[in-house]
Amino acid sequence: MSISSTLNNAMSGLAAASRGTEVISANIANALTEGYGRRDLVLSAAMSGGQSAGVRIDRISRFEDPTLLGARRLAQAAGSAAATQAEFWNRMEKDIGLPGDPGALVSRLTRFESTLVTAGATPSSPNGLRGILDAAKGLAQTFGALSESIQARRMDADQGIASAVRKINTTLGNVLKLNTDIRKGLAAGQDVSALRDQRQTAIDSIADLVPLRQVEREGGAVALYTAGGATLLEGSRPARLGFVETETITPHMSIQAGTLSGLSIEGTPLTAGMSARLLGGGKLAALFTIRDESAVSAQTALDNLARDLAERFQTVVSDPTLPTGAPGLFTDAGSPAIPADETGLSARLSVNAAADPAQGGALWRLRDGLGAATPGDPGDSRLLNSFSDALSSARSPATGPFAPQKGSASELAARFLSQTSTQRLSAEGEQAFTTSREAELRAAELANGVDTDSELQSLLCLEKAYAANARVLQVVDGLMEKLLGI
Repeated sequence: MSISSTLNNAMSGLAAASRGTEVISANIANALTEGYGRRDLVLSAAMSGGQSAGVRIDRISRFEDPTLLGARRLAQAAGSAAATQAEFWNRMEKDIGLPGDPGALVSRLTRFESTLVTAGATPSSPNGLRGILDAAKGLAQTFGALSESIQARRMDADQGIASAVRKINTTLGNVLKLNTDIRKGLAAGQDVSALRDQRQTAIDSIADLVPLRQVEREGGAVALYTAGGATLLEGSRPARLGFVETETITPHMSIQAGTLSGLSIEGTPLTAGMSARLLGGGKLAALFTIRDESAVSAQTALDNLARDLAERFQTVVSDPTLPTGAPGLFTDAGSPAIPADETGLSARLSVNAAADPAQGGALWRLRDGLGAATPGDPGDSRLLNSFSDALSSARSPATGPFAPQKGSASELAARFLSQTSTQRLSAEGEQAFTTSREAELRAAELANGVDTDSELQSLLCLEKAYAANARVLQVVDGLMEKLLGI
């Protein structure tokens, strides 16, 4: 071997060791960086004219486990969907109120029932009648506040959908640009590991919104599909998702009636069923479920309770002074509660103006009858007792989720809370399962990531290799000096 060959071998060894330390230092520095793929320097023996010519740096490889990455993204989507549902039902349960909470629906009903019993014992007391009116107003306001809260949850979900659609569209555009940059970088023989990191981070940022499937394409590019088969990115054109945000949502509005927006892909509207099939499984689908199903079912149950409450007081049995078709103590914005107008009734529930001095009525009508023209016997408690019996009697609502069951007004309200709590527990159980699975898969990903102990061992090996090659150069330098000294 000639001195020049020896020199070239040592120089290539120094270059490889130097590049290796650069790669290792980058790995150690990014050991905790989300989305960073561990780098490895790929070397091979260089040959020239059939003889060894040192070491050649082939490329820098980036470690990635496509199977594990795909499984983690699917778990991420499922976990986000479960967390979104659990948060909704948790907030619903708190809004309804737990037993013992002064503002809870059941507590309001219990207080109203208590004022009827108290006033029935002393029907001539204005304070007792005032207590009934105040409790009835508080109860109606609680129904209204709950209805408003449910619609606020629907609007939050609608806004969340709009935000998710914007994020998906923006991210798909960014992934397309990164695909182009990676393709160009590979063609130029450049290291594109950092670009691949950016692309993985970008895709991960929307993996919680829709379950994704990544497919490798020629030139280092990737295509993206949903688990349901919808194409999000293929070639040079990302799919464009469309959605129209609704500023205000009321109980009567629904996607079926066309008053709420659904999704579209490339301008083609998706039915609710198609949307669930193609884009289901992530946070985006969970937001649609809340807006169009979960919150709607909660509103239906609440309206059913409001109608049951109003109907208990608008019969001649509870108040013989009422004309046929007249509203009772609780009204639908001044009108009687009827089945055809049940939707949104809880938001319109109010106390009959005939018994409210603030609306031109009189307190004595709570004792003598809402349809009475003049005050009756101050000591007559029959109507107050009738009101109390109407509230506590076991009654089955004509329609709705409580229709097959009989119960007092308080018992039906307690069932409403119980159903909500059951939904919350179920959602939290699903959240715990999906979160645990996602955590396991993330741990598996981290196990394939940067191991600082291993990297430091490799660094020591490179240090020795660098010193050895430097020693070769030193020897070559000595030989050259001897030759020049002859």
